[in-house]
Amino acid sequence: MVRLSCSTFCLLLLSLIPVLAEATAINSLKAFIQETRTVRANFSQTLYDKNSRAIQESTGTMQFERPEKFRWAYEKPYEQLIVGNGTQVWFYDHDLNQVTVRQFNLAIGSSPAALLAGSSTIEDNFELVELGVQNEMEWLEAIPKNKESNFEFIQMGFSPDGTLKVMALRDNFGQTTLLSFSELDKNPTLPADLFTFIPPDNADVISE
Repeated sequence: MVRLSCSTFCLLLLSLIPVLAEATAINSLKAFIQETRTVRANFSQTLYDKNSRAIQESTGTMQFERPEKFRWAYEKPYEQLIVGNGTQVWFYDHDLNQVTVRQFNLAIGSSPAALLAGSSTIEDNFELVELGVQNEMEWLEAIPKNKESNFEFIQMGFSPDGTLKVMALRDNFGQTTLLSFSELDKNPTLPADLFTFIPPDNADVISE
């Protein structure tokens, strides 16, 4: 059984950024972050080990509201929920009935989540590089400036209509997370309580 750690979540939270697939992908990314307040989408995820063997597959839904609010729900094969409200982040494992609570800045830091839902400028935390066209998609790479980051880079592939279709993230252990997205909804109206979390009765709550 493979469980998602806080660092793995941070690797995953850069999910839903549709960017215009042009030679100016970096400028398009910046424009999207400025113009998009909320996103909702489905995702499928495959985790590969350093030998490129698939070791976990999962599916779920994701929503975010800028700045600094997100909800990442794994539905299969295990129910897990990660909720951030700008102050705290809750990691809830349904099977274990366990909740881990961390301060937002400590849990997210200089990570993909900071790029997705954060309020700082992109260049504060990432070096952005154009990768050109591969497999009929325009690719962009984000490299964390923080040398203590838990991942090496994030690569994003965009379809001709400017929607993010595939994302590849390499962590410091040589593992790669591959994400695919569907039914992306840009700037939907999201309920305010979506980004709050109350631990279930009798749950084991761990504060870090």
